[in-house]
Amino acid sequence: MTALHRHRMHASRRGQRGITLIVGMIMLLLISILVTTTFTLSTTNAKSVGNMQFRDEAIAAANKGIEQTISTVLDTGFTTLPTAATSFTLDINNDTTADYTISIAVPACVQSTTMTGSGVSGGSSASLGGAGFTVSATYYNTLWELVATVTDALSGTSIEIHQGVRIALSETQKPLVCP
Repeated sequence: MTALHRHRMHASRRGQRGITLIVGMIMLLLISILVTTTFTLSTTNAKSVGNMQFRDEAIAAANKGIEQTISTVLDTGFTTLPTAATSFTLDINNDTTADYTISIAVPACVQSTTMTGSGVSGGSSASLGGAGFTVSATYYNTLWELVATVTDALSGTSIEIHQGVRIALSETQKPLVCP
């Protein structure tokens, strides 16, 4: 081998080592970008799942509050309505700490339709949904709007749920609660 040939081989190896370093740095940069992107996406996904969990739990809490309000009003024979919003707390995961505060606005009668007749085939009478009367004369098919506001005790985040409820009322009940 000549000296010139050895010099060229040595220069070629030095150049290859420089290119290897540059390729290695580019690969390290790409891997760093990939890791950062993956971390960002997983954090975003975790937040989305948390928000969906809050939403689902809040809807469940609102439904519980609405059911409690309806059962309380029906217990009075549906002759009086609450005069103010009711509020209570709910421990949804049973850890003895209140997770949500539920506020139920005063139920609002939004529609009333007059119905007459027995409403049951064969001419017999039937009791309607706990309203405490039999359908044999005039009754009212009423539509109520209940609004529940659920607030997360930990974050302060709140959600408002609107629920429609249809309730049959007698001639004596209707003017007392649904003018």
